[in-house]
Amino acid sequence: MPLMQTAPALSLRAATVADAALIASIHTTSWRATYRGLLPDAFLDGEVAQERADWWQARMRAPGGERRMVLIAVLDDEPIGFVCVERQPESAWGVLLDNLHALPGYQGIGVGKLLMRAAKDWARTQGETQLHLYVLEGNTPAIGFYERQGWQFVGAEPDRMGGVDITALRYVYRLERAGV
Repeated sequence: MPLMQTAPALSLRAATVADAALIASIHTTSWRATYRGLLPDAFLDGEVAQERADWWQARMRAPGGERRMVLIAVLDDEPIGFVCVERQPESAWGVLLDNLHALPGYQGIGVGKLLMRAAKDWARTQGETQLHLYVLEGNTPAIGFYERQGWQFVGAEPDRMGGVDITALRYVYRLERAGV
């Protein structure tokens, strides 16, 4: 009798303060793979790991957790990505999809779409009608992914990352009824 093959189980779970180091590790790995050539190698190979670790420790412990959702994507018990989305009542652009990362070896298998759907669903439950995000100019794969998912470019802003001046491209996604 032939062995039956089963598809790997992709799921999401809520992140906790205890996950800060894990999230920082995924974030660092993603930045190193994605931003090579866009940010200085010295930053990516050096201080980015500690910078992301400090950032996530502070963020996960910060007050206002009810305004944000952080989920970890898990494939057969292995964490492979995460999303962070936050309500920003003072923003004219709606909910901020601040982070959406899948580890390089797991891109293209639906992780990003699953994380994005969860972010959209959460924003709807918050009564929001729009999300926005920023993507680093030159990050062509991410720009293509967001545009294929229906995000629309609405502007660019100067920013600073890794010790260099960059341009952050703003995209918006207008929410419709549930399931869209």
